[in-house]
Amino acid sequence: MDRAALRLILLGYLLVSQQKQNVDIYSFYINSTVTSRYATTVITSRVANTLNESQEIQFEVKIPKNAFISKFRMTIEGKTYDGVVKEKEEAQQQYNQAVSRGQSAGLVKSVGRTLEDFKTSVTVAAFSKVTFELTYEELLKRRLGKYELLINAQPMQPVADFKMDVHIQEKPGISFLEVKGDLSTGDLANAIKTTRADKDAWVTFYPTRDQQTKCKSCGENGLNGDMLVTYDVNRQNPNGEIMVSKGYFVHYFAPSNVPRISKNVVFIIDQSGSMSGQKIKQTRLALLRILSDLDEDDHFGLITFDSEVNLWKRELLKATEENLKNAKSFVKEIRDRGATDINAAVLAGVDMIKRHPREGTASILILLTDGDPTTGETNIEKIMANVKEAIGTKFPLYCLGFGYDVNFDFLIKMSLENSGVARRIYEDSDADLQLQGFYEEVAVPLLTDIQLKYPGGSNLTKTSFSLYFNGSEIVVSGQITDNSVESFTTEVIAVSVRSSLYVYQIGLGEGLCGGKLIANLICLCVFSRCFCLRVLLKGQEKEDEKKESLKLSLKYQFVTPLTSMVVTKPQEGDVEVANKPKEGERGGESTADYYDSGMFISRPSRHHCRLRNHNNILVFKDKSSHTLLRMFSCHFSLNTHDIFVLSPKVHSNRFLLPVVGQSKPLCFDVPVPHKLRLLQDSASEFSMNGESLSEQNGFHQIAIHYKTNHHLIISTKSISYHNGQDNVEILWGQELTQHNTDGVSLVVLENEMNVTMGNIGVVIISHKKDGVMFLWPAIWEYPKDVNLTGVLGKSDISYVKTNGSQTPTLKMKDKEVKTYLETVSDYRLHSTPTRECWLVPFQAVMEAEISDFTVTQL
Repeated sequence: MDRAALRLILLGYLLVSQQKQNVDIYSFYINSTVTSRYATTVITSRVANTLNESQEIQFEVKIPKNAFISKFRMTIEGKTYDGVVKEKEEAQQQYNQAVSRGQSAGLVKSVGRTLEDFKTSVTVAAFSKVTFELTYEELLKRRLGKYELLINAQPMQPVADFKMDVHIQEKPGISFLEVKGDLSTGDLANAIKTTRADKDAWVTFYPTRDQQTKCKSCGENGLNGDMLVTYDVNRQNPNGEIMVSKGYFVHYFAPSNVPRISKNVVFIIDQSGSMSGQKIKQTRLALLRILSDLDEDDHFGLITFDSEVNLWKRELLKATEENLKNAKSFVKEIRDRGATDINAAVLAGVDMIKRHPREGTASILILLTDGDPTTGETNIEKIMANVKEAIGTKFPLYCLGFGYDVNFDFLIKMSLENSGVARRIYEDSDADLQLQGFYEEVAVPLLTDIQLKYPGGSNLTKTSFSLYFNGSEIVVSGQITDNSVESFTTEVIAVSVRSSLYVYQIGLGEGLCGGKLIANLICLCVFSRCFCLRVLLKGQEKEDEKKESLKLSLKYQFVTPLTSMVVTKPQEGDVEVANKPKEGERGGESTADYYDSGMFISRPSRHHCRLRNHNNILVFKDKSSHTLLRMFSCHFSLNTHDIFVLSPKVHSNRFLLPVVGQSKPLCFDVPVPHKLRLLQDSASEFSMNGESLSEQNGFHQIAIHYKTNHHLIISTKSISYHNGQDNVEILWGQELTQHNTDGVSLVVLENEMNVTMGNIGVVIISHKKDGVMFLWPAIWEYPKDVNLTGVLGKSDISYVKTNGSQTPTLKMKDKEVKTYLETVSDYRLHSTPTRECWLVPFQAVMEAEISDFTVTQL
């Protein structure tokens, strides 16, 4: 089994203006240089406006959440506009000054599991060109014995001059290099070249325009796939290496010449009612695989909890064949029920390990939960205090948060206080593999109680670690204060299976790194330390850490949670502000009052929205009074101040949501393109996903899955159904066609398809507008006692219109939401009648972000 390695995710693509197609991306370069595990990536896109009039061109790239933007520039007609990193408060003042003049904003947001989406735009004159250049940097982490570089290319059109270059430089030498992924298959494999020397490796990818349309996931829009480059370094000195420059040092410690330590591991599994359906099924599957991977000298325990705590056995048992067989039988019977008593469950796990101490072993607690504590002790601060007191720094607690309903900040704090980490498990088809992948990272402990000492060093990052796992790496950086660089050494004291006290003496490595590299490493490492400590620290100590982190962020021009990048644009002093979000953040604490109000004529200063702390870029453009404007995405902004935000229209699908007892339905917008989870019932294993295209209404493809063997793919041209035995192909426009089998009913009329799977029925309408075919899903009756989720899964929404405000306001779920009366074409019907509706933010209806409903595959 291939073990997933820690990734540097470099996902870059360019989106051009959706309203006009006469844009030529004539050059697109991705250049990534990795030096001593530190990656610097530069994405450069050169675009020409081929129209005889000016138009707005967008630049959009996805970067890893662990990366830091260090440079952004635009070059137009020979003039360059650079971004400048400033303290967040100073950038906020500049933002406020701009919006007070009635200017508008674009944005950037977090997307998916590991990405942040950087986006901006600029108006380009007729037959003129613009060059966008974004640089971001990241310290690679070692996981399961590998460093990984994942580069995704999706320029949105074939590019005449497309180049991807990767150069890896490692002083110890490169032990192996591997290239795979979608972009390394078929004809595209011929466009990849790899070259290796002792300490260098090069990977180039120069596909022709023709090749860019022929990969597995490519098409007329060009490349759409990823390239995966994995590597590791030689470890001639098993005790690690130290590199220094200009008074700074970085110490890489990854010993591999020590035997594994047997472990005591207790799995604490949430089986409350919210874990129903696919969550509990995937948890069972992951546990069965994990149990099979235990070594015979390991000891393990299983605890499930809801409103009660259930122990499989009261003591830790050795991972013998018989015990594992019995444990698997127990796991197969785990069922969802009841409330969530996290406090009692974790304390029971701590007690199990404490009651059965084993000399010379490593103990680990792993908690998996998907929600807040709802019974027993529910005060989070009290729970954290109880757990910290019970563990007493003796072993780590790892917290896995399933989905977005979980209080992830709570899990982060509780894990950090107990020498562990928190990891979010995303609700998706691979959730079981995510769980198993996390376990593999902690499956083989080699050392415990690691202490790293640096005489003459200061401003050190974290130097104490409870466990070191095989395939990982400990990185410590700091400043050398005694000016004795030549004699600088470190001492590592740890406990191994061979000795109760194992001491490593490490001297200075031969290779020296560049000063900027070391400084950047210091900045990143110190900031990472401060980011974690700010979760735990209070008072003056917290403020001191914040000041130090801010100083380094400004010195080395990184966009961090304490800073923002300000870009002055060519349109008469327009301004952008880019910020760094929190992990897993979906918009901060407040609910957006506005998402996309549609067209209106008004003076901008009369309208405002309460914005949230989120990753964003805010682009200000001059607009005169009484101009036709469109409110867009107020939920992405700097903080919870009232700010005026206006921006250009973005094409979106507008969904209707009927409300019982109200004459006017609600409606909300979802920008295109997207791959969306439209409807899902985990209990019956039903799901419906849809893919929309840029500048097109509706969906060009909808996929419906039921149980494990029923798969229905509906496109604008044809319908394909497979159930493991039958393969049915149907074309739109035929006479009445029916197919019934195993709880599935398909009825196809000329331009309508009725689908029933189990007790869920949906209708797919085929429309044609302006010569373009598209699909639209409709649900006319929601089944009772079924917990439906997805964009179309809301059936119990209600609202009350409030009075007393100049701006129409609805009260929804005890929150007031600003709205406007809009019109919408009701594509649920063939006649597409126009209806009035109250336009509200997507978040107000779904209580989640759009990114929570996106899928990677239909």
